[in-house]
Amino acid sequence: MKKLALAVALSAALTGPVHAFGLDTLLGAGADLVKSATLTDSEVQAMAADSSKTLDKQNKVAPAGSAYGKRLAKIVKGLNSEDGLKLNFKVYQNPEVNAFAMADGTVRVYSGLLDKMTDDEVRYVIGHEIGHVKLGHTKKAIQVAYAASAARKAAAGSGNAVAASLSESELGDLAEQIVHAQFSQSQESDADGYSVDFLKRHSYSLQAAPSALRKLAALYGNERSIMSSHPAPGDRADKVEKLINQ
Repeated sequence: MKKLALAVALSAALTGPVHAFGLDTLLGAGADLVKSATLTDSEVQAMAADSSKTLDKQNKVAPAGSAYGKRLAKIVKGLNSEDGLKLNFKVYQNPEVNAFAMADGTVRVYSGLLDKMTDDEVRYVIGHEIGHVKLGHTKKAIQVAYAASAARKAAAGSGNAVAASLSESELGDLAEQIVHAQFSQSQESDADGYSVDFLKRHSYSLQAAPSALRKLAALYGNERSIMSSHPAPGDRADKVEKLINQ
């Protein structure tokens, strides 16, 4: 979700189509020459793994034995994998109301989110972020973002050639863009629906979904939120409640 992307997400949504991460400034000339990339799932996962390592170095990670670390461990107890995705969790000590997930199973939750949300609401956010990954939203965004670089560097072949072709600085920039990725209205709505199913599968509180969104609606405009986007969190809460009551 930022946001609540992710990015991520831990993923703020715009009214228009998915943006290309401003790749013209990130990776230079050629961005307008290639409209899409053909990154494989394994390449996207490799990029996500390298990106998460870079982000973990750039952010202050709460120790497992800290209050934040213990709370997240309690929230995700038993949640080792989801829909075929092996998950790994950490808390970033950052007041931003945010969380994100990546294609390698990385899930990062910001302390600002933990400060504002209940345990069940955090679970909803996690489900939303995983939804962006499992529904292909994150991969599509990365494909668009990386198209120019892949073409310019001729990063072809098998294995992790594409991920290996990124310099450390480019990887760091791309990682930041992934975390703050902007998704379309329909993608945000689909991720909301995925999260409702996620809550059902794990017998978590369904009411945490609209509750989290209404809390974000109250915060919108005051501080950055991964789902402070279009459609507004309040409208999304209404849609989620209808989905729950179906």
